[in-house]
Amino acid sequence: MENVCPHAAPQSMYYGTYLQIEKIIDSQAPVSFQDGNEPAHDEMLFIIIHQAYELWFKQILFELDYCSNVFSKEKINDNSEDLNLVRHRLQRVKKIYHLLNQQVEILDTMTPLDFLEFRNLLTPSSGFQSKQFRLIEATLGLQMNNRHHKDYYKRTNEGGFTKDDFNNINEVEDKPSIQQLVNTWLERLPFFDMKYWDDFATNSSENLHPFWSNYREVYKAGLTEREQQKINDFDFVFFDDVSKIESEDDRNGLRNSFSAKGLQAALFIMMYRDFPMFQTSYQILDSLIEIDHLMATWRHKHLVMVRRMIGMRVGTGNTSGAGYLEGALNKHFVYKELSGLSTYLIERRKLPTLPEKLTKELGFYTY
Repeated sequence: MENVCPHAAPQSMYYGTYLQIEKIIDSQAPVSFQDGNEPAHDEMLFIIIHQAYELWFKQILFELDYCSNVFSKEKINDNSEDLNLVRHRLQRVKKIYHLLNQQVEILDTMTPLDFLEFRNLLTPSSGFQSKQFRLIEATLGLQMNNRHHKDYYKRTNEGGFTKDDFNNINEVEDKPSIQQLVNTWLERLPFFDMKYWDDFATNSSENLHPFWSNYREVYKAGLTEREQQKINDFDFVFFDDVSKIESEDDRNGLRNSFSAKGLQAALFIMMYRDFPMFQTSYQILDSLIEIDHLMATWRHKHLVMVRRMIGMRVGTGNTSGAGYLEGALNKHFVYKELSGLSTYLIERRKLPTLPEKLTKELGFYTY
């Protein structure tokens, strides 16, 4: 009878194999250490720092893709785990950005002279060419027309992107962003349905939803003499009234990405966030605002570091260096309309009392 060899036992899991450690630790190839060049000690730090950034960018994209998939649903059940997990994923992204901002301090241990030992060897590569960072911006909702020096982004020449990366970035930019999906989600919130407000008393003569008629009056009464023009901004932001905001630039500065209906819902959530139904929604909106601010902090730290390292010299990728970074810092906000909603808040004690029909929907009741 023919002997049958038993199957080889499966190889047990091993730390280095599971994490592919050999690939990771063998992936640093300092150019200054190649034949004919003078080795620059700090190039190893430079490479590892940027590789670590890219790994964290990959995780950020992984989390944001999950959030996009949830917000892409035609209906989102507030009683399911979907929104709770979105909140959790976004809070994780916040923690990662806190870490990335701290990581700049490690790179700052490299002096300008240390950097100059290998900087010219990097030309024309540049951090500008980080495809994943561009994908993060596009996924969150940074629109091409809102970018500083937008002509920098649509090129495949020296200092630009490879054709494959360029095409990948365009594909993501053509998809609905988280900003767009969140706006659609906000517009669908049903809390202004008149079935909740048929008994809501209003003394305002404004031809608006009864809640907003009352709220507008309270907001207007609380403006100081120097703030009187803010009521015009209020009417444009929440009701599309352009009659007193004639400049297109002024309108874009007030509301560019979110709709009036979406911002109504966002402000309502922020004001009544103490209701259990709004806790998760509020934390999602707040996380998006904070992610925007943390990205701005990262850009600021990067700007300060570049000024320290190369002053006002041209960037290795043929950008204007620190000048470009300063412009991006000031302009590349995605959720400035959400963060700007604090302009239109009123004192908590003056908030209109919601109808009982609605409060039963928003809260927990013991019967």
